[in-house]
Amino acid sequence: MTGAANADGGDGFDVRSLAITYRDRHGTDEHTHPWAQLIYARSGVMHVGVEGHVWFVPPTRAIWIPPETPHLIGMRGEVALRTLYIAPARAGQIARGVEALEVSPLLAELILHILLKQILDPKLPEDDRLAAVLTDLVAAAPRIDLALPLPRDARALRLATRLQAKPADRRDLDALAADAGASLRTLQRCFAEETGLTIEAWRQKARLVHAAAALAGGASVTVAAIDCGYDSASAFIAAFRRQFGVTPGRFVG
Repeated sequence: MTGAANADGGDGFDVRSLAITYRDRHGTDEHTHPWAQLIYARSGVMHVGVEGHVWFVPPTRAIWIPPETPHLIGMRGEVALRTLYIAPARAGQIARGVEALEVSPLLAELILHILLKQILDPKLPEDDRLAAVLTDLVAAAPRIDLALPLPRDARALRLATRLQAKPADRRDLDALAADAGASLRTLQRCFAEETGLTIEAWRQKARLVHAAAALAGGASVTVAAIDCGYDSASAFIAAFRRQFGVTPGRFVG
């Protein structure tokens, strides 16, 4: 582990950094920081629970978490985590809500450069310029919808958890509802009221978010399609493009 370990603020710095590699299935309890976080994984996939959503964040993407936002993080595979803690005054220039974003090669290199410096001190002209560039790049980075809203009802949440764990499960909704311990009508109402999506739409999004993480981790389009329950690569590519606005090839390219 390298970088600035304390993210509690109050020392006059603009940015602190932390680099750490976590083992597969490592997880944190829910916690907060007084500073904002830009969390970026060079390898592996994070799932971040925040504000009633779970965000799946693959390599070359990052998640922005504003100051004082309760969140927890889990790892899929070994995750090389790179985190920048950004002082509240500067964080307010970037974003006020949780967002997933694309990490361009330039932003990735800047993150790694800041990690080598460990901190950015605004009293130093070079550090102040770097912090300004970081602010501009993060604020301008394209956003991507990698969040799944979670239902609050215990039975609906049980179903959502199963759909996340087994995206290739092709059973019909009646069978899935029976496993969750409620009628399909009840579960449809819970999903609509608590996530804004039908069960089928939620299932589709869960599959595609799972596929996005697999693609970013090196899976082929065919493997990603099969792993998330699609019969053909062409149907998968069309659905992926509708969800993310790009083809799987562009997503990883």
